[in-house]
Amino acid sequence: MTEPFGATYAEAYDAIYQDKDYTAECDLVERLFSRPRAGSVREILDLGCGTGRHAELLVDRGYEVVGVDRSPHMIAQANRRAAERRSSRSPVYHVGDVRTFRADRRFDAALMMFAVLGYQLEDDDLLSALRTARTHLREGGILLFDCWYGPAVLHQQPTDRTKTVEGSDGRWVRTSTSQLDVQRRRITVRFHVERTTGAEERRVEETHCLRFFFGSDIERFLRGTGFSLLRIGAMPDFDTDPDETTWNVLVLARADQRPDSREARIPVPSAP
Repeated sequence: MTEPFGATYAEAYDAIYQDKDYTAECDLVERLFSRPRAGSVREILDLGCGTGRHAELLVDRGYEVVGVDRSPHMIAQANRRAAERRSSRSPVYHVGDVRTFRADRRFDAALMMFAVLGYQLEDDDLLSALRTARTHLREGGILLFDCWYGPAVLHQQPTDRTKTVEGSDGRWVRTSTSQLDVQRRRITVRFHVERTTGAEERRVEETHCLRFFFGSDIERFLRGTGFSLLRIGAMPDFDTDPDETTWNVLVLARADQRPDSREARIPVPSAP
């Protein structure tokens, strides 16, 4: 097994997720930026930016974007994409841990898209990631993140999956098996990725462990790090309230409080 988002998985990432509608997600992000309580957004910190798909689309729409990811392989893919675009404007990327990254500047908005917060397994890690966002936001700045929603996870249960992608440069096959830990509110996903190019075949296995969240937990974590929760909405239908069919939710919060130390450590009770 390798660490999540190693070289081979990073190389496969854009091919595996080529059907993900990044344009529609950026449309949604922009709509939320335009809400009355969001203020004016021009500068964005993209925490856990991956290969930069959200970042580059937002730059094309006139935003200034700084992307951060702990995987040097994902950042390498992001920089490769930026070079191939040959655009006069590109995101600025950094290899860094979202729990500890610090830049000497403030932003209008921070993003943690595609379950970035779910990779923060321990409360201290999650709080550190949220504090990174809060530290870099101006007063009234906006935080947007998506995560797996507890009621839907418990109702639907994770399943094993196989995805095959055919391209001019060969074939990728990714199989995944999942194990649910209700008490710890985690799902362990084991990925097996194969690439076939002519007579060459490469394989890699990675284990990704993610936590899922209930609404009350999200609100308390945010309050403990200086945010006000504005809304938890279904994703992508943000104006729809999430329910047992909503595996992914999008959270909109605003940086307008001092952190409440009483909320800083939240025990994980038994799931309802």
